Amino acid sequence: MQPLIITIMGKDKPGLVDALAKCVYRHDANWLGSSFAHMAGLFTGFVEVHVPADKHDALVSALNDLPDLTVQSVSVADNEKTFSETLSVAIMGNDKPGIVQELTNILNQFNLNIVSFDSRCESAPAWGSMMFKAKATIAVPEDFDDSALQTSLESIANDLVVDITTSV
Repeated sequence: MQPLIITIMGKDKPGLVDALAKCVYRHDANWLGSSFAHMAGLFTGFVEVHVPADKHDALVSALNDLPDLTVQSVSVADNEKTFSETLSVAIMGNDKPGIVQELTNILNQFNLNIVSFDSRCESAPAWGSMMFKAKATIAVPEDFDDSALQTSLESIANDLVVDITTSV
């Protein structure tokens, strides 16, 4: 089985994921994981599948022919890197331009790898402004001192709340 990462984007409407799932199933591929979101009227996401080597090209061709979707696929060498330790980082504070760049810059300064990153802005009812919320899973070396990371992240803004926990 060969790993294949598929990204999709299209005008949101019912049946997009079903069309993708049927295409994957018809080519005997195994759907391992996915993440989808509705953003600015578009439906977007990515899927990891494992496909038999002899059906790989046919699946890629069929994916490219799916109507109403822009599809890209990338074959991956089967040398999955595992992370020995991860931390879950939850961040909440007033939204401001550049907050994601500031957060990722700090993670980069600590030479940390982002495994997953989800963020959103939502209205803060009592404040009348937008609240930024993010959750990241980051790979860290053994014996990593997360207190220094927390201090650096909290230094971005005095209203930023950072919660770091060991991922299970």
